[in-house]
Amino acid sequence: MTKQEWKNKTAVTEFILLGFGNGSHLDSLLFLLFLAIYIVTITANISIIALVVANRHLHTPMYFFLGNLSCLEICYSSDILPRMLLSYLGGERRISVNGCLTQYYFFGCLAAAECYLLTAMSYDRYLAVCQPLRYASQMSSRLCLGLGAMSWASGFLSNSILTALISSLDFCGPHEIEHFFCDSFPMIKLSCSDPHVVGRVVSVVAGVCALPPFLLTFSSYLCIIATVMRIPSAAGRKKAFSTCSSHLVVVILFYWSILTVYVLPHYNTQISPNKVFSVFYTILTPLVNPLIYSLRNKEVKEALQKQTGKFLAFRGLLSVKKRK
Repeated sequence: MTKQEWKNKTAVTEFILLGFGNGSHLDSLLFLLFLAIYIVTITANISIIALVVANRHLHTPMYFFLGNLSCLEICYSSDILPRMLLSYLGGERRISVNGCLTQYYFFGCLAAAECYLLTAMSYDRYLAVCQPLRYASQMSSRLCLGLGAMSWASGFLSNSILTALISSLDFCGPHEIEHFFCDSFPMIKLSCSDPHVVGRVVSVVAGVCALPPFLLTFSSYLCIIATVMRIPSAAGRKKAFSTCSSHLVVVILFYWSILTVYVLPHYNTQISPNKVFSVFYTILTPLVNPLIYSLRNKEVKEALQKQTGKFLAFRGLLSVKKRK
C-alpha cells in the first residue's frame, strides 16, 4: 500500500490485546492463575519492604537494594497484571493508544531499571564475599544511594527515548496486538509508518540496557562462586553455593528472556515476540525474586519470626483487654 493510501485511512484510537487467546473456556482459569500470582507477588514484596524498614539490623546495603528491588517488582507487576485480570474477568481487551503507550512506558522503564539494579546487587555481593575486608569502606551509604538512584534514573531515561519514538509513529491499519500487554515490537508491527529505524533503535537500546549489566552480573557471580568453592567447610560451601547458584539461575532467566525477545530479532518487526519468553521477565521474575533473594535468607526469616511474634503478642494483649 502506498504512503498516500495509508494517510487516507482513519487513525487508530485503540488497540485490542489478544492475550493468550480468545478461548472463553480458558478465561476463568487464566484469571484465577494470574490473580493468585499477583496476590503472592504483592504480598511477598510488601513483606520484604516492611521487614527492611522495621528492623534496624536489616539497614545494610544488601537489604537496601532488596527493598528497592521489591518496590520495583510491585510497580512492575501492577503495570501489567491488573490490566490482564480485567480483560479475563470482563472480556474487555480494548485499550486506548495513549493507554497502551503509558503501559509500555512504565514497563520499559522498570525493566531497564531492574537490569541496572540487579547489577548493583551483584556488585554488593561481590564485595561482601570476595573482598570482605574492603566491604565496609567501599560500600558506603553514599555509594548505595548513588547506585540505587542511578538504576532508577537510567531505566526511566532510556525508555523515555523509545516511548517518544514509538508515539511518533502513525497507527491507521490493524489494531490487534498479538500479546498480553503493550510492548514495543507488537506496536511497531501495527504502524503504517516506516518502522525499521524505530525497530533498530529498540534493539540497540535493549541491548545496551541488558547485555552489559548481564555480563557484569554474570561475572560477579562467577567470582563469588569461585570464592565460595574455596571455603574449607563442606557444609558452609554447600550452603553458600546453593544461595549463589539460585541467584544466578534467576538472573540468567531474566536477562536471557529479555535479550531473546528484544535483541535477537533485531529490527525485523515481522517477528512476533514469544509470549512464553515474555512471561519470564514480566510475571515470574517479580514472583520468584522475593523468594530467592530474601525469604530464603536466614536474617530475613529471623526478622519475620520476630515481627510475627510481636504481632501475636499484640493481638493477645488486645484480647485480654477486651475480656476485662
